[in-house]
Amino acid sequence: MAIVLLLPGLLLGLYALLYYNCLQGAKCQNQSSLRGKTIVITGGNTGIGKMTALDLARRRARVILACRSRAKGEAAVYDIRRESGNNEVLFMSLDLASLDSVRAFAETFLKSEPRLDILINNAGVGAGGRRKDGFNLVFQVNHVGHFLLTHLLLDRLKLSAPSRVVIVASSAHQAGKIDFENLHKPVEGMLQNFQAYCNSKLANILHARELANRLEGTNVTCYAVHPGFVNSELFRYIPSWLRPLFVPISWLFFRDPTDGAQTSIYCATQEGIEMFSGRYFVDCRVRDPWPQAHDDAVAQKLWEVSERMVGLAT
Repeated sequence: MAIVLLLPGLLLGLYALLYYNCLQGAKCQNQSSLRGKTIVITGGNTGIGKMTALDLARRRARVILACRSRAKGEAAVYDIRRESGNNEVLFMSLDLASLDSVRAFAETFLKSEPRLDILINNAGVGAGGRRKDGFNLVFQVNHVGHFLLTHLLLDRLKLSAPSRVVIVASSAHQAGKIDFENLHKPVEGMLQNFQAYCNSKLANILHARELANRLEGTNVTCYAVHPGFVNSELFRYIPSWLRPLFVPISWLFFRDPTDGAQTSIYCATQEGIEMFSGRYFVDCRVRDPWPQAHDDAVAQKLWEVSERMVGLAT
């Protein structure tokens, strides 16, 4: 009987030990002030993005939440202002699934904001079909829309230098492939959408790699980050038949959004990491991504193909 009573406590203790030592991940330890700096974060209304925005608002930055949903974006602005005590938190409409929306956001931002110190390409989706631009929704939101957004804001980043671009990637890039014939084409089915997600995360890392090469000497640096496995709204695309199994696992073994935001916060705020521009960060440390993310020739070609996709080149 004593063993039966002790077992739940023992299991709970083992779980706490596992979580805090293995699953939780590293914390960003610096206390850098961001007073006077302006930050744009895509998808800042929920999950990792919202927790990143909250931390940066607490550092007194001017934080712009670039989100698709006005209702959710304005609700997040209210929450972040209240929790941070910083009224310099704003909503601006951005739908990465529409290249016209990306261009409209950039035009509005450049007219209203004199500087941009940090751009955090955080928003992401895990599944979807085709949108009016004709691309696979996952690849468009996770890579193509962010590629265009970064390009359109790059001159403002250069004028505000030293400045940074943080691109939220994923360890899922290890299963990614860059097939230039089919990369952007819409797909159907859970496995095909997961492959598209992995491909887009590989594209994120290759984008950071090539962007760093092209920004050399400008005092604008960029970093790709893996946030860890996070219990976030990204998994709203999980099929309903999988949710009874997946939801308990995600609550027990995935990080919460605050823990998932730490590496993004680190790469946005940590002094002295400029020499690692273009590199991949995990748990607030530089890590080597999988071999396919090291290919400079593919990174350069992806850049050129992406330019054609968004109409920057013919």
